[in-house]
Amino acid sequence: MSRPGGPGSGVRFEWGQPGAQATGGPDSALVIVDVLSFSTAVTIAAGHGAAIYPHPWPAPDIKAFADARDAALAVPRHQARPDQPWSLSPASLLSGPLPARLVLPSPNGSAIAAAAASRHVLAGCLRNATAVARWLENRGYGTASRPAVIIAAGERWPGGGLRPALEDLLGAGAIIAALSPDRTRTAEAAAAEVLWRACREHAGEFLAGCTSGQELAAAGYAGDVTLAAEHDIQDVVPVLTGSAFVNHVPPRGQG
Repeated sequence: MSRPGGPGSGVRFEWGQPGAQATGGPDSALVIVDVLSFSTAVTIAAGHGAAIYPHPWPAPDIKAFADARDAALAVPRHQARPDQPWSLSPASLLSGPLPARLVLPSPNGSAIAAAAASRHVLAGCLRNATAVARWLENRGYGTASRPAVIIAAGERWPGGGLRPALEDLLGAGAIIAALSPDRTRTAEAAAAEVLWRACREHAGEFLAGCTSGQELAAAGYAGDVTLAAEHDIQDVVPVLTGSAFVNHVPPRGQG
C-alpha cells in the first residue's frame, strides 16, 4: 500500500460526473467504476467480443442513436423480452448470444463515459480490477504527468443528486490496490485502497448488504449482485474506442 501524496499524485479518486469533469483531461486515463451495474455489464459484454456504446438515460434520441450505429438497444431490466433480452443486468449478457454492437444506456456510468474527454476512458469493476491496473501501468499512467483518475460513478437520489455508492467505492479501491505502490496516491485514492483491503475477503457480503444490492435483490436481480462481486475473474479491459467500449486485451493464445 502506498502512502498518500499531494495534489500532484498520479493516482486520483473522485465521484460522479462532476469529478470526471474536474479531473479528466487530454493526458489522463479515466476509469469509470459503476459496479451495479454498467461497468460490470460492459466488462462481461466486451469479454464476449461485443462493442458497447455508452449513452445517457433517459434520452429522447436513444433509438436514433442506436439505429445510426446499426446497434441493438439495451432496455431497462423490467422491460426485457425475448426479442430484446439485453439490459443493464449482467446476467442478461451471459444468458444468450450478444449482438456485435449494443447501446447500453444508464444515468450514471454510461452517462459519464459518453461525456468523458480524457485520452483513454476505461470501464472498471471488481471482475477486471487487476487487468485494468496492469493496462494503465503498461501505458505509463499513474504519474503526475499522466494521471490515472478512478471515478466512482455512484447512484442518484430521487431529486437527482449524487448518492455515493459503497459498491463503487470498493470497486475503485480494488483497482487502486492493484496498482504498483510506487504510483503515488492522493489521500482519497489511498483511503479507497485501505477500505478495499479491509473488506475484500467479504466483498460479496458488502455488495449484497449495500443499498444498491438490496434494491436489486428486492427486484429479483440478486444474481446480478453475485456476478458483480466476483473479483479478478476476467482478463478484460474495455476501452472507449471511437464511441464504443471494446476489449483491449487479446484473447488467450493471441497477441
